[in-house]
Amino acid sequence: MFVLPSLLLTLFFQTSLHAQDSARPMKYPETKTTDVNDEYHGRKVADPYRWLEDTESEATAAWVTAQNEVTQAYLDTLPSRAPMRERLQRLWNYERYGLPRRRGETYFYTHNDGLQDQDVLYKADSLDAPRAVLIDPNTLSDDGTVALAGTAVTDDGKLIAYALADGGSDWRTWKVRNVETGEDTGDVVQWVKFSSIAWMPDASGFFYSRYSEPVDGGELTATNENQRMYFHALGTPQADDRLILERPDHPKWGFSPAVTDDGRYLIIQNWKGSEPKSQVFVKDLRNADSPIQDLITGFDAEYEWVGSVDDTLYFMTDHEAPRRRVIAVDTNAPQRENWVEVIAETEDVIESVSLFGETFYAVTLHDARSKVSRYRINGSSIGEFTLPAVGSVGGFGGRQDAKETFYSFTNYVTPSAIYRLDLTTGENSLWKTPKIDLEVDDFITEQLFATSKDGTKVPIIVTRRKDSQLDGSNKTLLYAYGGFNISLTPSFSPANAAWVDAGGIYAVANLRGGGEYGREWHEAGMRLGKQNVFDDFIAAAEHLIDQKYTQSKHLGIRGGSNGGLLVGAVMTQRPELFGACLPAVGVMDMLRFQKFTIGWAWVAEFGSSDEADQIDNLLSYSPLHNLKPGTCYPATLITTADRDDRVVPGHSFKFAAALQAAQSCDHPTLIRIETRAGHGAGTPVSKRIDEYADLWAFLIENLK
Repeated sequence: MFVLPSLLLTLFFQTSLHAQDSARPMKYPETKTTDVNDEYHGRKVADPYRWLEDTESEATAAWVTAQNEVTQAYLDTLPSRAPMRERLQRLWNYERYGLPRRRGETYFYTHNDGLQDQDVLYKADSLDAPRAVLIDPNTLSDDGTVALAGTAVTDDGKLIAYALADGGSDWRTWKVRNVETGEDTGDVVQWVKFSSIAWMPDASGFFYSRYSEPVDGGELTATNENQRMYFHALGTPQADDRLILERPDHPKWGFSPAVTDDGRYLIIQNWKGSEPKSQVFVKDLRNADSPIQDLITGFDAEYEWVGSVDDTLYFMTDHEAPRRRVIAVDTNAPQRENWVEVIAETEDVIESVSLFGETFYAVTLHDARSKVSRYRINGSSIGEFTLPAVGSVGGFGGRQDAKETFYSFTNYVTPSAIYRLDLTTGENSLWKTPKIDLEVDDFITEQLFATSKDGTKVPIIVTRRKDSQLDGSNKTLLYAYGGFNISLTPSFSPANAAWVDAGGIYAVANLRGGGEYGREWHEAGMRLGKQNVFDDFIAAAEHLIDQKYTQSKHLGIRGGSNGGLLVGAVMTQRPELFGACLPAVGVMDMLRFQKFTIGWAWVAEFGSSDEADQIDNLLSYSPLHNLKPGTCYPATLITTADRDDRVVPGHSFKFAAALQAAQSCDHPTLIRIETRAGHGAGTPVSKRIDEYADLWAFLIENLK
């Protein structure tokens, strides 16, 4: 049953005031300090909470338990938490479908009935035919923490390889299932991370990349290096897999395989770290003994394979085109002077390109909003593809000989609807659209532009209720990321919808460091330019205040991973600007991030304390190292998870301990440590609802 927003607002604000009346100073667990000091290029830096990096120790486990007890006791007192959780549960309880794909005579797609912890993979003979469960990850664990993390179907649709992620870890275990019988074949491939898999056309096996098995106890913290590519022959043990490629002389190189639709070539994208610059190798699969050949070398730009016609390979690239273009490379004459430009760079950033028959579909971004354009195989324009409204699209996948493709459309108040495009007739039809417990006509989304410190225009997309008054009184949440060439485009979240439906304002800032305006926009927020990202975010916050959307005391900020770093940096630089801060799974220690799991891969983005010319810059914004005792910091709820093996939880542990020690006022400074969860992907729906109920109740309480 739909709850009237006015009643919901009244309930939230009344209960918040009630909780404020009973507020009292927080008492935090005592965190011991140790005499640990490091020297970085002549600079001595103390690290008194180093012991919290050992996430497997009994001392750290006791600290985690004590911190969670304090945090939970505080959250339990918030009267808005229970009604918010109830509202979140209703908003999350809607049917969700994944994009269908057809292999052979079978369609495959995911579905969630609303509150299932994990999506279920189904098979069907047609889009309208009765479906059957193929893989249900909800049956694989009692707490819903085993997730389906990837699939790859053979060309004939008879076999599916599927990856499982346990408890939020980035490690993947791949298995193979017979689509007709639903039985596993017994094939198991372990210790796969940051790799796709690619089937041979005859389904005899697949290519994949993996790391060596970590030492016991180091699964979640040990450095990941020396990735190797193998071929797994179906029906054989992993120990017999054939080594395809390794480069021990370059331990930080990684390899992602793909096979052209005609089965002619194995395409290997060679990466090193997070910066989107790659090399490309090829192997002629028509000859089992053919060598792996260099196709594109130099790590000078990004090269993403799109499709092929005979010996011509098409790539989306930012080589000599910061906003990307499409080029054709002949495998028989791959020298750069022989490259042919097919789709030229425009003012809009190309996000993805698909090739169907002799037509390219290019998804582009214009001020962080999606457009889709079509081109003939020779690069001549066919025209823009009409979208349902302003928002984001995804999909347009499938084999090059496909007769249909599917795409999704969403924005901040519209859950993903799925459309079918007939590639022969051009007919565009709606396949599935969710029905949600939300009056979407009550909301408005608008785009603003803030001016950063150096004059750069920074887009902000704001979603709010139409009846909200721009008088500075609104509880507002500002979200951003600002890194790794990642673009933030409009998308639906039940959690964010609950915040806006309760009368809050939700704003997303597109900062430098992201990919919204191409390579130059990204590089302006990297390494020595990282302060630009923080300046952009601060400018966005100040603009929302100047335009009377909110005031500092009503303004909360949130970000995860690199966005957690963002929140940690700006709250230490401008603590008076924000009322509450929600840094999630953040990179908080900029001097030691490269020492754990895949952290070394971020050096291209951040720089490293191992580099003498970077240390001053890193120290200037590292959240852990810029906390100043005696400062009144905003109310802060740090979130992380015990099995996060991407940004290890020690970052958040150390930051929380240091923040609690530095805090000079009664604003709560808490950490919420989820169990049996990781960096975010695959987190069960039930855990996500609980987390957002805690976060939003914390904001309601502290954005006074």
